[in-house]
Amino acid sequence: MDQLSFASLRLGTKRLKSERFLEDMDRIIPWDLLLEKIKPHYYKEGAGRRPYDLKLMLKIHCLQQWYQLSDPTMEEAIYDRVSFQRFLRLDSFMQTVPDETTILSFRHILEEHLLGREIFDTINKKLIEKGLLLKEGTIADATLVASASSTKNEEGKRDPEMASTRKNNQWTFGMKVHVGADMHSGLYHSCEVTAANVSDRTCFASVLHGDEKAVFGDKGYWSDTDKHYARDAGIFWGVLDKKKPRSGDLSEKQKKKNRMLASIRAKVEHGFRIIKDLWGFRKVRYRGLAKNENKVCIMAGLANLYMVRHRLLAAGTA
Repeated sequence: MDQLSFASLRLGTKRLKSERFLEDMDRIIPWDLLLEKIKPHYYKEGAGRRPYDLKLMLKIHCLQQWYQLSDPTMEEAIYDRVSFQRFLRLDSFMQTVPDETTILSFRHILEEHLLGREIFDTINKKLIEKGLLLKEGTIADATLVASASSTKNEEGKRDPEMASTRKNNQWTFGMKVHVGADMHSGLYHSCEVTAANVSDRTCFASVLHGDEKAVFGDKGYWSDTDKHYARDAGIFWGVLDKKKPRSGDLSEKQKKKNRMLASIRAKVEHGFRIIKDLWGFRKVRYRGLAKNENKVCIMAGLANLYMVRHRLLAAGTA
């Protein structure tokens, strides 16, 4: 499977940006560790038709996350894009390409056994071992991901697990991704998915790992009770001050403090930029929160690797 025929080689010598990205990710993803987590749940040898290579299927699933491809589009893209074939170590002239049903079945295995969370935790464990993900302080944040509000489906209803919320005078129907990020690197150490109308503060505790020396967040996380609790526990309270009812505007000291804290809190946005802007995850593909949480966990783990890819590549190993 690791050899390519002449027919699969692209004409010309220019190294495309997409090829550089896929080559880098191939080198830094800890494939062996991830395969160990998935293998017990994958099809067993001798049970009917021989299954496709597990690493091949996992790589295809990663391509779907990076390029936001549906199952049928993914199958066609493998035939069409030489960069995908090279990443998969696949020769479409000599080998059978998994069809859309096989690709779908593999995703269902990941969802059924909550392996998205396992993949996220396994990647983070590796980054902790390499000293790239610390757990001294946490930046909490959340972002909205829209869902289709159409009722043109078999049930004739919108997804009942999604909800509407208003932000900056604009209504969004969908879900909300809550994360906890390392204050130094911006790498995500925790993530949760809820309906869009769930407040940021509801998931505040669940995105903390419990050993923080400092916590940061925007004004949506403000709480006098939490502030006093943190200070009593010796934890630095880095949540932005907000204007309270009947208390007047913030003082110049508070505004200056907010600007200083905002520069630290901004690190949490790096992962969102990768997932939503670079990899295009701006709209929910699946119905239900569980399937989407599985996807978000995998994307968060891959985004963590991408953020520290240069350091991992310099070290020579994933």
